[in-house]
Amino acid sequence: MDEKESQTHASFLTLFTANEPAIRAYVRRLVPTRQDSADVMQGIALVLWRKFEELHDPDGFRPWAFGIARYEALGWLRDKARNRLVLAEDVLEVVAEESSQQEPRLAAQRDALADCLEKLPGDQRELVLAAYAPGASIQNVADRSGRTVAAFYQWLHRMRARLLECTRRTIQTEGLT
Repeated sequence: MDEKESQTHASFLTLFTANEPAIRAYVRRLVPTRQDSADVMQGIALVLWRKFEELHDPDGFRPWAFGIARYEALGWLRDKARNRLVLAEDVLEVVAEESSQQEPRLAAQRDALADCLEKLPGDQRELVLAAYAPGASIQNVADRSGRTVAAFYQWLHRMRARLLECTRRTIQTEGLT
């Protein structure tokens, strides 16, 4: 790999890595399941890399990637059109457009929530994250916490309220609303 290819590769990886959570969240709103979004994301990453030379302004990476993600999701949905869980193309277009418009607000909320999670004591943060991990068993997480399932649900409800309030405060303080 020559120097120019190496720089292009590094630039792409930097931009893609920084924007991948937002692109994944955008795709997740367009396709039925998390597994579907993972499948679509693989195709999106390949298309983004193949077309990266066409991007003239690195500051425009996210909107450019959302456009590609929209077309890749539409293509995937067209291929899966026989599945009754898939949205009609015109409905998907509306969802995709509204998702693009909402992305800055959603990104601010994700960032604020991540900051608020970091403020929790380590053991509490681990339990909250464990409760929402894919395939998590509340019974197992409750056992790990030393609580009954009912007591764990009450604790989790209090933690969610605490995180919601922290997230709202963070967004208001930073003027991100």
